[in-house]
Amino acid sequence: MDVRTLGDEVIAGKMISAQEALWLYQQPLEELCAKADEIRVHFCSNRFDMCTIINGKSGKCSENCRFCAQSAHNHTGAAEYPLLGTKEIVEQARANDRQGVLRYSIVTSGKRLSDQEVEQMCGAVRQIREETGIAVCISFGLLNERQYRRLKEAGATRAHNNLETSRRNFPNICTTHTFEDKVCAIRAAQAAGLFVCSGGIMGLGETVEDRIDMALTLRELGIKSVPVNMLNPIPGTPFGENKKLTTEDMRRIVAVYRFILPDADIRLAGGRGLMPDKGSSCFCSGANAAISGDMLTTAGITVATDRKLLEELGYEVRRQDE
Repeated sequence: MDVRTLGDEVIAGKMISAQEALWLYQQPLEELCAKADEIRVHFCSNRFDMCTIINGKSGKCSENCRFCAQSAHNHTGAAEYPLLGTKEIVEQARANDRQGVLRYSIVTSGKRLSDQEVEQMCGAVRQIREETGIAVCISFGLLNERQYRRLKEAGATRAHNNLETSRRNFPNICTTHTFEDKVCAIRAAQAAGLFVCSGGIMGLGETVEDRIDMALTLRELGIKSVPVNMLNPIPGTPFGENKKLTTEDMRRIVAVYRFILPDADIRLAGGRGLMPDKGSSCFCSGANAAISGDMLTTAGITVATDRKLLEELGYEVRRQDE
């Protein structure tokens, strides 16, 4: 077995196994990344999916995720405020639409929004869809199928819910909800007719096997938008002293993910700004999507900067048909 042959088999339709993915992880980086980019070109051509997020509700989260600045269990000084009003959310959507952003995601802290909060967000989604051409994604926690249906009826097209890590490693990350809770919410969103965006965070102390297992679970769930976050260790969180991953680490991760998830949008997300090249080398190693602008509690990379970089790399910013 060699990288080129395995990559050609993926292009021909093969789904690689966990053992093959582990083997790939040990192969020379440049050869691995070059073949991953060939797979990306075959399945996704030069299309690049760009989205932005708004922190619609911040802090005081009941969940004890060990990486999170917004958890009430951690002491980080992160901003705390209730659900933003419709006016502010819509204004931000208009501003992003004017910059040519494809997708706009409203993200809220907490285990899940209440029915009343979901109805408020339905109003915001409807107004965004009436006034802009931007697609609306929602990240409102562990909602049920009925709540997701309401949001889809309002005009949302995609729900976000990260697995964060593998099933095995999840209890080391969070104990106030389970990996299966995440899977149930993803399936509820899919049953409601929403596309799902789901991935995880690298650098949480997981093994290579954990990274691969999460990707295989995403494949089983039929996920076609996969955020790959690099942990930005936040002081005051239990993972605040974790060692930061390198650009080479991230290139290897996204390359192997491209072999496992050949036709997915592999999206650099949180932590991209920690890389000296802001992710440029990852966009030549299999990744073809990104969250632009600020993250939830940390600064990001401006849309204008990203658009210039993508133009230089030969990408065309456009949505995949849904």
